[in-house]
Amino acid sequence: MARLPNRLKTWTALAVLGLGALARPGHASLMVDTATGPAVQSTIGNPSAFLDQAESLQRKDHPKFVQMLERLHRETPKLSPRDEWRLRYLDAWEVMFQGNYAKSEEALREIIAKATDDAIRFRASSLLLMNLGWNQRYEEAFTLANRLASELPSIKDPMTRFLVLMNLSQMLDLAGQTDLAIKYARMMDEAIPAGENRCLPLNLLVAALYNGKRLHSASPEVQEGIDACTAAQQPVATNSIRLVLGSLYIDEKQPAKALALLDRIEPTVRLNRFYPHMLSAQAERAQALSMLGNDSEARKAGLAAAAMAHQGEISEWLMVAYEVLYEVEKRQGHTAAALVYHEQYAAQDKGYLNDISARTLAYEMAQQHLHVQRLETDALAKQNSILRLQQALNTKAVETGRLYIALLLMMLVSIVLWLFRIKRSQLRFKKLSCVDGLTGILNHQTFIAEASRALHLTEKKHGKACLIFIDLDHFKQINDTHGHAVGDDMLKHVVTLCRPLLRTSDLFGRLGGEEFGILFVDCGREQGMMLAERVRRTIEASPGHCEDLAVALSASIGMAATDMSGYAMQPLCRDADAALYRAKRGGRNRVVTDNGDEKHAKRA
Repeated sequence: MARLPNRLKTWTALAVLGLGALARPGHASLMVDTATGPAVQSTIGNPSAFLDQAESLQRKDHPKFVQMLERLHRETPKLSPRDEWRLRYLDAWEVMFQGNYAKSEEALREIIAKATDDAIRFRASSLLLMNLGWNQRYEEAFTLANRLASELPSIKDPMTRFLVLMNLSQMLDLAGQTDLAIKYARMMDEAIPAGENRCLPLNLLVAALYNGKRLHSASPEVQEGIDACTAAQQPVATNSIRLVLGSLYIDEKQPAKALALLDRIEPTVRLNRFYPHMLSAQAERAQALSMLGNDSEARKAGLAAAAMAHQGEISEWLMVAYEVLYEVEKRQGHTAAALVYHEQYAAQDKGYLNDISARTLAYEMAQQHLHVQRLETDALAKQNSILRLQQALNTKAVETGRLYIALLLMMLVSIVLWLFRIKRSQLRFKKLSCVDGLTGILNHQTFIAEASRALHLTEKKHGKACLIFIDLDHFKQINDTHGHAVGDDMLKHVVTLCRPLLRTSDLFGRLGGEEFGILFVDCGREQGMMLAERVRRTIEASPGHCEDLAVALSASIGMAATDMSGYAMQPLCRDADAALYRAKRGGRNRVVTDNGDEKHAKRA
């Protein structure tokens, strides 16, 4: 199973599982030496009080918590039905903590279906929400989040409400719903139950503010969170916010501050061995060192981050590490190594963008389903009202009956119109999911799928086609110099330039970042070279304008044709990408084909 991508650069994957327990030096072991461990009563006189004590140690002293669970199981016959369900919930929490998500899900669903205590069922639902999110079952997770949000007013138990709000904040932050994530984090902070503190609410608040680009290094929430978690003796949670601060320093071009912070927290990060922190700290270190011009140490940090990654993992921090390694090797003139790291960076970038799209789509689908359910409920209520009205009107005169029929028809027509609007909305949303949100052209996934179908049809009629990959030269410099807002405007400007050059049969998509793809259908190699060169000249001759700023643009283009690469999409993409790399290596601002031909080569 693929690991959950680290979409959120917030290090708040503490959730129900890691917070507190992972902050203890002895967290790796689930067994406690009874000869030296904490003393436990010889008998359980009050099972309910014993459960309360165990639950209070759940995130503070995990080994003792496990020991108490074992004692409770040995004395299960003494438990009341309510306490037995509480024990089952704690068992499900522990199984999920150990990484057995399937077994935990089974236990949680049984608790939700059969437990008679509302607080236990809500806690089980909250934990199931995190289980689904952790396993990338986003649509199920967001559907459950909608249900829990609607039931919040009925949750009276303070701790249960606290846990539900925590998981709602995290899941909605994952979906990019910053305002809602902030709302639920602040609700947590306003209703902290006995035995808890402000550390977790402030962690989630900082996470949401950062992901919503509403945070800077001097924001008061950052220091408040650090102070609260330090006072609560939660080093893992404290480091979560400190790593956010380090990332803010990097975003604000203060690498020396970031490096000093990383040096200060390195001992606790190493001691707690919390994987997300170890990975993010190394990636941040690589970024800071690269910005300071220390290529040797930046390479070491980047390689250390890459070495600790799990096989198949997609992570924004791995993307950062590979980008640093690529830039370092490029500056050192190590072309082959730079190419290898750029490919790894591109793979991480595409996986990261795909996961964002999957989460966004899942959230919108869950919201659409919720809307449909509400409309169906309203329609059913109206139908029931109509039936009751019919029964009353049966005793009246014929004239009254005619009036009723007219009213009935009006209600049925309104229902049909509502359903029609719903269907139209669903179709519109499906269309939008195929389009890149910034540029309005096909997104990566849709472009690949549509191009594959077009190539299959072209092969059937023995036609020709050419695929070009377009990469804007030195685009990172535009973002670094003028800001990402100007960079986004330049991407839209390039799309505006290219569209008039395309035929109705051609396909145009954004592959990710500053990279675009065009499939010229019914187009031979020479014509493809001509069209590609026209695209290059048009981009070069048309600088982008943002307010009073003129931004010069150029593009490197790699082309592959079906006469050499065949009609399968994968070899065409591979050959076009290889040609694109040769174009960039050869000096940029040129068109290079899969057989090495160059057209109108011109140095940028």
